[in-house]
Amino acid sequence: MLRKIVLFIIISICFVLQTTTFQFFSFANISPNLLIIVVSAFGFMRGKREGMYIGFFCGLLMDIFFGHYLGVYALLYMYVGYINGFFQKRFYPEDIKLPLVLIGGSDLLVNLFIYIFMFLFRSRFDFGYYLLAIIIPELVYTMVITIFLYFILLKVNQKLEAYEKRRSIKFDL
Repeated sequence: MLRKIVLFIIISICFVLQTTTFQFFSFANISPNLLIIVVSAFGFMRGKREGMYIGFFCGLLMDIFFGHYLGVYALLYMYVGYINGFFQKRFYPEDIKLPLVLIGGSDLLVNLFIYIFMFLFRSRFDFGYYLLAIIIPELVYTMVITIFLYFILLKVNQKLEAYEKRRSIKFDL
């Protein structure tokens, strides 16, 4: 139960920061995607199932507040969390290379699908502009923020795992 409360708080804080504070610090109307960082990080730290649930909840928040259609972001983020969960066995907390690659790849994948479903299907074919003006700057900005936010999420996850381990030992006696 504590994990669910903490995850709700983390998602809420990242959503509020992404939609308010980082909009103020945006470069050319580009801000980092904190929810992708959260979904990807918990996907490869906790596995496919939890990554999928967190992705669905984060995507549903995006759909409710910013989506044109309900469920597009929820489905997209759910898949991102699920795919990142495949890398749980290859995840080492002290190594930041894998998280950076996975979060960067997830951000790139999400933006490509957003382009396909939101722009290409509406006959907006200027992919070069979308790539250079939106995808690449958001990817770079997200990667810079990942360096700081990842370690915070890692510490929170480690504290939660230690608490859950202590709690399970108490009940096993």
